[in-house]
Amino acid sequence: MNTKPIVIIDTDPGHDDALAIMLLIRSGRADVRAITTVAGNVDVQKTTNNARYVLDLLNSKVAIFSGSKKPLKKELIRANVHGETGLTGANITKVEPLNRLAVAKIIEIVRSNPTKVTIVTIGPETNIAKSFIKDPELPKLIKQIVIMGGAINVPGNKSAVAEFNLFVDPDAAKIVFDAPVKKIMVPLDVCNVMPLFIEDFRKIKGKLKNPILSMMRQFISGIAKFENFKGALVYDVLATYFLVNPKAYTFKKMDIRVETKGELTAGMSVADKRNWGKKISNVNVITKIDRKKFTKDFIKIMSDQ
Repeated sequence: MNTKPIVIIDTDPGHDDALAIMLLIRSGRADVRAITTVAGNVDVQKTTNNARYVLDLLNSKVAIFSGSKKPLKKELIRANVHGETGLTGANITKVEPLNRLAVAKIIEIVRSNPTKVTIVTIGPETNIAKSFIKDPELPKLIKQIVIMGGAINVPGNKSAVAEFNLFVDPDAAKIVFDAPVKKIMVPLDVCNVMPLFIEDFRKIKGKLKNPILSMMRQFISGIAKFENFKGALVYDVLATYFLVNPKAYTFKKMDIRVETKGELTAGMSVADKRNWGKKISNVNVITKIDRKKFTKDFIKIMSDQ
């Protein structure tokens, strides 16, 4: 009997997305049924091409289903740190056909496995929101959603207050955060203090070492240029690692809402921090991750055994 959690990874690869996909698939801790792609770091054709590159590196047969090419209401705003292809440093040669089946497959997989599917969303949440709009009962059938996104007590990385994924499609994020489904949120607060460095990537042994080093040199360069930080902020990896070793995480229940209309605050994850008044604790917010366990596990999983 298969006891591994059934997982859909919704993603916009992205250097950290690429590592996140690698980590979860190579860990063997999850039954990854689909990679669904979305426009975010770059356009959806490039994110889908990048997903294909990662799966080919892993010799993985996980299916790719392309999704939304733009946010629900806004025009797409791309990232800077990942370069023109979204995965600078990788030798992307294949153009993956866009089947536009992401929303349909999310619904199909969840409906076929009620209360057993975890969705890890490590890009803008457009595909997830569309699936909820199309099938309003779907949130109640999902086991949990692990969300890389938001900022609680730290500045945003796309605006003064907004993290990139929520900033790109705040309307979709609001739908997901308001939905009646268990949510685990990995915000910038913990991501910012969990970087990896080139010395860490050099410790990887085996076939993934050189491709990862090539990508991470470019990613670290982009982070230094656009975010003034020397190291790889591996945001999305910390979302998939939750499924590898949940005991390494500490969380706090919070009342989180997503701002969609503010001139300066669109995409902000607003936490009710008052010690009075009625609150709805709708999100389990990760507040701490065991750095030693994460780094050790990351290097081990990425290395050939």
